[in-house]
Amino acid sequence: MPRLSDVIAALDALWPPALAESWDAVGLVCGDPDAEVGRIVFAVDPVQEVVDEAVAAGAGLLVTHHPLYLRGTTTVAPVGPAGFKGRVVHDLIRGGVALYVAHTNADRADPGVSDALAAAVGLRVTGPLVPDPADPEGRRGLGRIGTLDPPLSLAEFAAQAARGLPATATGLRIAGDPAAPIRTVAVCGGSGDSLFEQVRAAGVDAYLTADLRHHPASEARQAGPPALLDAAHWATEWPWCPQAAREVDALAEQYGWALSTQVSHAVTDPWTAHAPSASPVPSSSPGAPR
Repeated sequence: MPRLSDVIAALDALWPPALAESWDAVGLVCGDPDAEVGRIVFAVDPVQEVVDEAVAAGAGLLVTHHPLYLRGTTTVAPVGPAGFKGRVVHDLIRGGVALYVAHTNADRADPGVSDALAAAVGLRVTGPLVPDPADPEGRRGLGRIGTLDPPLSLAEFAAQAARGLPATATGLRIAGDPAAPIRTVAVCGGSGDSLFEQVRAAGVDAYLTADLRHHPASEARQAGPPALLDAAHWATEWPWCPQAAREVDALAEQYGWALSTQVSHAVTDPWTAHAPSASPVPSSSPGAPR
């Protein structure tokens, strides 16, 4: 079995830490570099349910997309409002499981998080939405632009995307004419409403991302195309987990490592239920002009 330090070096080559945003916290969080690793578990969130799964699987390493500690901390004590993070650290160390984070560096990598999202919803990627100027091949960067072959209506593409993504309580929200033809689509795994300017410049028919807030989405729709598809944050990033596992499987074969991978299917999206409104908008409200 490989040592953790050897595995980390390979992961850093797949998702270079230099690609991460300056505010991000990526790389090794805990773990003995000299320990041997025979199994890696991949997940989106380093939450207790996932940690328990990794320990039960006998994993030597848990790789997550989201950081455990994104902001500074002075304690890993398992008490207080953020005590769950301390418990996670304690359980990982006690179970002999290291924790490694690939966040915005995995977003920008080739292949990255948005490549996996594009594949999940049936797109053929043609390039990044926001290219990395340091990449001479023009393949790295934030988001991806893809094409549908053949084109679909917005309603048909939304149904296809919903089938391709893991199910969540909130499902998929759509803004636009259901009959509008969709040929080109921009995608961004995770929160993507900061990229509306680049999406509009790309001239795509639709934009699929997560965490669209009311005002940015409303302003984007008032400005015209593209149509919007808003999925759960976790759902847009989970497809990266099996993609990452396949990349590591290929490295293990290349290096002759006795190493296996496992993808967590735990749904760690924080929303657990959806209660659709059944009431029409009232014709008048208290204090409104009559």
